Amino acid sequence: MDSDDHLRVHPRDLGPALVTAQEALAAVTAEVRSLLDDDPHRVMIGIAGPPGTGKSTFALRVVERVGPVAAYVPMDGFHLANAQLKRLGRFERKGAPDTFDVDGYRAALTRIAAAQGTQDVYVPDFDRALEEPVAAGRVVPATVRLVVTEGNYLGLWDGVPELLTRLYYLDSERSVRRARLIARHIAGGRSDDEARRWVDTVDEPNADLIATTRARCDRIFEIVAPQQD
Repeated sequence: MDSDDHLRVHPRDLGPALVTAQEALAAVTAEVRSLLDDDPHRVMIGIAGPPGTGKSTFALRVVERVGPVAAYVPMDGFHLANAQLKRLGRFERKGAPDTFDVDGYRAALTRIAAAQGTQDVYVPDFDRALEEPVAAGRVVPATVRLVVTEGNYLGLWDGVPELLTRLYYLDSERSVRRARLIARHIAGGRSDDEARRWVDTVDEPNADLIATTRARCDRIFEIVAPQQD
């Protein structure tokens, strides 16, 4: 398949849509339901974007809205284990592209795409309390029609966009993302100073890299807070 074939199926928007999270969720869910009605094959969608945009929550809500025929596959489950990151000298920048099992993630998506109606596929999950992947923590049942995967680098890694029916990009204000990430790192055990340093030296450089992949996505949603009356 040509690298742009999946984009020609549904032409990209001329520009990003400025919407609330609920509006973006409604738009994606409506499009997914249309795809399921039109295509008997397994539909696989990806949610990409920088850290702190709420991709995991968004993906899980799409799955919840579609119901039992949908399954969730987090890219974070393919983090290299901390032991491997320390062995490779990459632990201090965990979350960068080369701290994931890219080949494993790509192979899992390939297997999932081919397994509809024939077999369940087990995939790893990610435990934020442990900050470690958990082998076979999730399953994509053979009966599932929709697979929703999400992660920072879906548009960056060669071969991943081609496996997806749609690839969406979620973004939000840098200040909003930064506040969420600092709070997340503090909840994970870092001090305030450590959390801010991690955001500045790891998360934000990753976000700048991820921003270069926007053009590979079918639709871009700029998430804004709903207006207050």
